[in-house]
Amino acid sequence: MTSQRLHAVEQACTELAARGEQITFVTVAQHTAIPRVTLYRNPALRAVVEEHRARARDATTLTGLAAQLATQQLTLHALADKIRRHEELLRQLSQPR
Repeated sequence: MTSQRLHAVEQACTELAARGEQITFVTVAQHTAIPRVTLYRNPALRAVVEEHRARARDATTLTGLAAQLATQQLTLHALADKIRRHEELLRQLSQPR
Protein backbone atom coordinates (compact mmCIF):
# COMPACT_ATOMS: atom_id res chain seq x y z
CA MET A 1 0.00 0.00 0.00
CA THR A 2 2.76 2.45 0.90
CA SER A 3 4.73 1.78 -2.30
CA GLN A 4 1.57 2.44 -4.34
CA ARG A 5 1.04 5.70 -2.49
CA LEU A 6 4.68 6.63 -2.91
CA HIS A 7 4.45 6.03 -6.64
CA ALA A 8 1.20 8.01 -6.88
CA VAL A 9 2.72 10.98 -5.02
CA GLU A 10 5.87 10.88 -7.17
CA GLN A 11 3.79 10.76 -10.34
CA ALA A 12 1.50 13.59 -9.21
CA CYS A 13 4.47 15.81 -8.34
CA THR A 14 6.12 15.08 -11.68
CA GLU A 15 2.93 15.87 -13.59
CA LEU A 16 2.33 19.08 -11.64
CA ALA A 17 5.91 20.20 -12.30
CA ALA A 18 5.64 19.36 -16.00
CA ARG A 19 2.52 21.52 -16.28
CA GLY A 20 4.18 24.33 -14.35
CA GLU A 21 1.65 24.08 -11.55
CA GLN A 22 2.52 24.74 -7.94
CA ILE A 23 3.41 21.66 -5.91
CA THR A 24 1.73 21.81 -2.52
CA PHE A 25 0.34 19.24 -0.14
CA VAL A 26 -3.15 20.35 -1.16
CA THR A 27 -2.59 19.92 -4.91
CA VAL A 28 -0.85 16.57 -4.42
CA ALA A 29 -3.70 15.39 -2.19
CA GLN A 30 -6.22 16.43 -4.84
CA HIS A 31 -4.36 14.59 -7.60
CA THR A 32 -3.77 11.40 -5.63
CA ALA A 33 -6.89 11.18 -3.44
CA ILE A 34 -4.52 10.63 -0.52
CA PRO A 35 -5.61 12.67 2.50
CA ARG A 36 -3.43 15.70 3.14
CA VAL A 37 -2.91 14.61 6.74
CA THR A 38 -1.43 11.33 5.46
CA LEU A 39 0.97 13.24 3.22
CA TYR A 40 2.11 15.28 6.22
CA ARG A 41 2.38 12.38 8.68
CA ASN A 42 4.01 9.74 6.47
CA PRO A 43 7.74 10.62 6.38
CA ALA A 44 8.36 9.02 2.96
CA LEU A 45 5.41 10.75 1.30
CA ARG A 46 6.24 14.05 2.95
CA ALA A 47 9.85 13.80 1.76
CA VAL A 48 8.75 13.29 -1.85
CA VAL A 49 6.48 16.33 -1.79
CA GLU A 50 9.07 18.51 -0.08
CA GLU A 51 11.81 17.42 -2.48
CA HIS A 52 9.69 18.30 -5.50
CA ARG A 53 8.72 21.61 -3.93
CA ALA A 54 12.39 22.45 -3.37
CA ARG A 55 13.28 21.51 -6.93
CA ALA A 56 10.48 23.66 -8.33
CA ARG A 57 11.52 26.58 -6.14
CA ASP A 58 15.22 26.25 -6.95
CA ALA A 59 14.73 25.61 -10.67
CA THR A 60 14.28 29.29 -11.41
CA THR A 61 17.24 30.61 -9.43
CA LEU A 62 20.79 30.84 -10.70
CA THR A 63 21.99 28.80 -7.73
CA GLY A 64 19.38 26.14 -8.45
CA LEU A 65 20.37 25.94 -12.09
CA ALA A 66 24.05 25.70 -11.15
CA ALA A 67 23.29 22.89 -8.71
CA GLN A 68 21.30 21.02 -11.37
CA LEU A 69 24.14 21.43 -13.85
CA ALA A 70 26.69 20.15 -11.33
CA THR A 71 24.52 17.13 -10.58
CA GLN A 72 24.11 16.39 -14.27
CA GLN A 73 27.86 16.66 -14.84
CA LEU A 74 28.56 14.21 -12.01
CA THR A 75 25.97 11.82 -13.40
CA LEU A 76 27.45 12.10 -16.88
CA HIS A 77 30.97 11.39 -15.60
CA ALA A 78 29.76 8.37 -13.62
CA LEU A 79 27.95 7.05 -16.68
CA ALA A 80 31.04 7.56 -18.87
CA ASP A 81 33.15 5.63 -16.34
CA LYS A 82 30.64 2.80 -16.31
CA ILE A 83 30.63 2.66 -20.12
CA ARG A 84 34.44 2.53 -20.15
CA ARG A 85 34.39 -0.38 -17.67
CA HIS A 86 31.83 -2.24 -19.76
CA GLU A 87 33.79 -1.66 -22.95
CA GLU A 88 36.93 -3.01 -21.28
CA LEU A 89 35.04 -6.05 -20.04
CA LEU A 90 33.66 -6.67 -23.53
CA ARG A 91 37.18 -6.43 -25.01
CA GLN A 92 38.43 -8.95 -22.46
CA LEU A 93 35.55 -11.34 -23.13
CA SER A 94 35.93 -11.13 -26.91
CA GLN A 95 39.67 -11.97 -26.91
CA PRO A 96 40.41 -15.57 -27.86
CA ARG A 97 41.80 -17.71 -25.08
